[in-house]
Parts: sequence; C-alpha cells; structure tokens
Amino acid sequence: MQTRLDAKLLATDAGQEADQILRSCVQCGFCTATCPTYQLLGDERDGPRGRIWLIKEMLERDEASPSTQRHLDRCLTCRACETTCPSGVRYGRLLEIGRERLEAKVPRTWRDRLLRKLLLTVVPRPALMRPFLRLGQGLRPVLPEGLRELVPLLQTGIGRAPDQSRHPRQVILLAGCIQGLATPATNRATQRVLNRLGIGGIEAAAAGCCGALPQHMAEPEAAREMARRNVDAWWPLLEAGAEALVMTASGCGVQVRDYGVLLADDPQYAERAAALAARTVDLAEFLSGEDLGDWQLAGAPLRVAWHPPCTLQHGQRITGVVERLLDAIGCVRVPVADSHLCCGAAGSYAILQQDISRQLRDAKLDSLTHHAPEVVVTANVGCQMHLAGVAEVSVRHWVELLAEAAPSA
Repeated sequence: MQTRLDAKLLATDAGQEADQILRSCVQCGFCTATCPTYQLLGDERDGPRGRIWLIKEMLERDEASPSTQRHLDRCLTCRACETTCPSGVRYGRLLEIGRERLEAKVPRTWRDRLLRKLLLTVVPRPALMRPFLRLGQGLRPVLPEGLRELVPLLQTGIGRAPDQSRHPRQVILLAGCIQGLATPATNRATQRVLNRLGIGGIEAAAAGCCGALPQHMAEPEAAREMARRNVDAWWPLLEAGAEALVMTASGCGVQVRDYGVLLADDPQYAERAAALAARTVDLAEFLSGEDLGDWQLAGAPLRVAWHPPCTLQHGQRITGVVERLLDAIGCVRVPVADSHLCCGAAGSYAILQQDISRQLRDAKLDSLTHHAPEVVVTANVGCQMHLAGVAEVSVRHWVELLAEAAPSA
C-alpha cells in the first residue's frame, strides 16, 4: 500500500512504525472473513481492511471525523485478523497508534469522557472496585437486565489458599487484577494445583493491574506507569529465584508479554521490562511441562465446551495446550463452531459497545452450548464474566477442573 503520511508524524517513531505497517498491507481482504464486527455489521469500515484505510487517511491528512472514531471504537482488538493475514500486518499495533492520534483530533461527548474516566479510575484499583462490585452483587437480582448482565456472580466456598512459602520452587502470580475480586475461584484453584506440584505461587503486594485497560482505551502513558510499577514489584522476586511470571488471565498475559515494547524507550526500565516479558508464561504453558500423569476427574468423562479467548489464540498464539490438559484429566470436549470468533467481552468493550457485545455474546453462547456441555471453560476473566452473566450452564476457568482432578496427597 502506498502512503503519504504527514511529515511531522513521519519524524516520530510511532509515525515510522505506522508507515511500515500500512505498507505491509496488500488489501487482500482475507481478514474480513474472520472479523466479528464485519461479519455482524457487514460494513467495510467495521472490518480490518476498512479500518486500515480510515487510519491511513487520518494519518495522511492529520484530521479525522466522528465517523472514524465510531468505526475504530467498534473494533474489539481481538486480533483474529492478524492470525488470518498472509502478509503479517500488525493490525493491533496500528490500531493503538491510530486511536491515540484520534483522541487528540476528535473530542468525545461529556458522557463518554465521564464513563471512560470512571472505568480507568475504578476498575484497575481493587480497593475502589470492591465496594462497587459487592454492592452490585448484593443488588443483582433486582437490577435492570442490561446492568445485571455486567455484574459477575458472587463466588462462594472457594476455601483458603494453601501456604505457598514452604516450597523450594516458586512462581509469581498476578495480584491487583479484577480476577481476584470477580472470580477468586481461579486464583484459589491455581494455588491448589501449584501446591500439589510442590510449587509456591507467590504474589507481590505492590503489583497491580497489568495496564491492558488504559492501553486499549488510548491512554498509553497510564499503561506505562502501571507497567513500571509491576516491573518494580516483580523484578526482585525473579532475582530471588522465582522461575517465571505465570499468568492465569490470558488478557493480562498479552499485555505483560508486551512490556518490553511498551517500555523500550525508557532507559531505566527497558532492560528489566524485556527480561520480565521473556519470563512470562501462560498457566497452561507452565503446567504442560509438569507431571500430571495421574490427575483424573472423578466420574469422568465430563462434557466440556472450551472457549479459547482471543488473547490466548490470537494475541499469544497459544493453541492446543489447554485442550491437551483437559483431555488428559478425562474431559470430553464437545464441538464448538466458529471458535475463532470473539465472545464480545474485550475488556471495556462490553460496557462501551453494549449492543454489539451482546450480539456477539449470544452467538458465542449458542455455539458453546449447541452440543449440551455440562460446563463451559475459558482462560480469561473478562470472557468468563461476560458469558456467565447470562449462560444457563456453568462457566468456569479451566484450572478449576484441573484442581478437582488433582490426586489426594
């Protein structure tokens, strides 16, 4: 693709990067076949090829319209297009550059600004999020349907975390994430699995949100600040002998694995951020190297529908790993059509683009439950909350099944 980007923009690193990405696109349109919003809306501007053109025009003319804002806002950042693209176009990165530029060009309504500010202020901070979440869970039965669907079900009876400090092997687990508040069973199950393997799962109290939320909402400096705080919290633990940073939420895994790029221009953090990113693994990747030969679910086989989050299959390109773990413990995975398509959660998308999000969620649930599974499992807290809010079948993190399959000590 030929480009004529604004000269001032081309003088910046972001401008040069955008120019290179744009030139790598041949406009073949393969990406439209796997784009959830294009499949749903049928508008070229709501597919990757059309959005690339919108970004190109904005960067060349140094101007944008509310229409450009609307179509870029509708992108889920699922990155299915990257998996499909034969030219290796880094669409996700181009979208970040475009959205950041767009924020300076097109003002948002006061309601939109207020909602975004509220999300960025409250959601990444557990101390602020907890009272809102507990209030919503307490009132959930009487809330309007649209609001009730956004409030995660209260998880009870998850038990106490085993002592993690007594094990010679240690890994770092993410703390400060909404997962610990909304789906605490995931963290407890992970700790029980690691404990049974003789591995301590430790958390750094000073760590917090990974930064994915502000990164996807065109607030890159806020994302970098969160990354710096986490590097400061996790690096001493790695130096003290922790084997890896193990991610139980695939959305957070994508973000942390990008810390090296995010902080590449920061001389104080670049080296440590890159090293930390290289030591970050998804929980399934980590456990696939452990001996689980005698782990088996009681009463197996269990009919399971597996929902691979976009951040796992497209963002991290991890496929087949969770599936092998589920098969090994006695699960029977039912067929799921269009498993490559997004469920519509996409971080803040379920709140900012509710109509599209609900349509994608309902279609995903139809596919997941078509063959009558006993349980739906996934690997990301956002997907789990989004689906569980309306699903008639239990929606859990896959590690919960693994914890139940662990042999007794």
